[in-house]
Amino acid sequence: MEIQDRQPIRVLAPQVLDNLHARLHGPLILPGDPQYDTARRVWNGMIDRYPALIVQCRDTSDVVQALRLARQHNLDIVIRGGGHGIPGYATIDDGMVIDLSRMKEIRIDAQRQTALVSAGVTLGEFMQASEAYGLVTTVGTDPDTGVAGLTLGGGMGSLMAKFGLACDNVLSFEMVTVNGEVVRASADENPDLYWGLRGGGGNFGIVATFEFQLHPAAGVLGGLLAYPLPHTRAALRFYRDFAHQMPDELTVFCSLGHSPDGNPIVGFLVCYCGDMQEGERVLEPLRKFAPPVADLVRPMPYTSLLNMSSLPRGRHYYGKGCTLLELSDEVIERLNEAAMAKTSPLSEILIQQVHGVAARIAPDATAFSARGISYMPFILAEWEKGPEEPHVEWARNTLASLQPMAVDSAYVNFLGMEEGQNRVASAYAGNYPRLLDLKRRYDPENVFRMNANIWPE
Repeated sequence: MEIQDRQPIRVLAPQVLDNLHARLHGPLILPGDPQYDTARRVWNGMIDRYPALIVQCRDTSDVVQALRLARQHNLDIVIRGGGHGIPGYATIDDGMVIDLSRMKEIRIDAQRQTALVSAGVTLGEFMQASEAYGLVTTVGTDPDTGVAGLTLGGGMGSLMAKFGLACDNVLSFEMVTVNGEVVRASADENPDLYWGLRGGGGNFGIVATFEFQLHPAAGVLGGLLAYPLPHTRAALRFYRDFAHQMPDELTVFCSLGHSPDGNPIVGFLVCYCGDMQEGERVLEPLRKFAPPVADLVRPMPYTSLLNMSSLPRGRHYYGKGCTLLELSDEVIERLNEAAMAKTSPLSEILIQQVHGVAARIAPDATAFSARGISYMPFILAEWEKGPEEPHVEWARNTLASLQPMAVDSAYVNFLGMEEGQNRVASAYAGNYPRLLDLKRRYDPENVFRMNANIWPE
């Protein structure tokens, strides 16, 4: 669709735009600018929208200026971080995109083992910087995911059994409020907001900077063990039994997807963070389960493990997720049926198990409430081009088949735009009333609503 075919895109007065441009350190991009079509596109090729203006912020001051102008002129806004944004929260038709993806500062304090990370940084960029000092922390599974979105929604990843979720490792946040004020949230300063930002998403303001706790790690024993897709039932039953024995140092995710060369597989994504010799012993049952078609598990930097799961920019993606307390025989049968019924060879079901430190933290210690040992399948439809309906239907049907065995609690980073308010409320379980109170205090007009939204009403 050409931009001239869309009418109307809201246009502000030239003087207003000139004044904003003069106050910004980063670019202001408008329809018709040469870079507009590139700037408006997001990682998910399924999402195609046309903002009225895009502010590519360089620093917190730019965030303040953009937000104040949007509020003054009653513009709808969305916040774009550094990464994926599968549901499409990071762009909008006819409103303002406050784009943080150029905010790339990373400051490592090796002595204190902490990191200050700006909101446009991706997981791969963060870990590459920290691993240079022999330090890591929990991040997700794909290097191109943004630190901000992952962390604000909780932040599951392959180190969470040893170090907790990404949000559990945040020491402080710098946030721009709806009124354009810059506040800090930590255990000692605005502690209620600090609690809410650790899992409450982008509901309360625009987080510009994160301060993370880092941990020493001299690489991991990680990689993929792959088996032919007909092994799915047996692999999932083995995974169910093996998962109950895993130490905190070990996280294993199960993937019903495809190998790097495109063949359908059931695979174990392995990450052991500890003594390598002990790790080899712990992983021995995985290797003996069945003869693998590929064994890519080896000592490696944590960044190399992340790079094994990278999803290409520009493909079409649609995701759904749920939470299961166990992998019952019925669940395994439903997962096997879904894997066999995929409408695209690129689609995947990734089962992430929460255990160890991430599971032992109290449900009300942070806004992220889905604690306790559980399994969280993420159903990702992925395709290159063509009609979206069959792939979207496959993902929805797969979720529907699992729903009778699922619990209400959920990972909000797995929720889509069509989920509805009741689904968001149930995802936060007993923490929702406290989050609702925070929303009413920090964003009573629901300006920040393009997210897993907490309605202040």
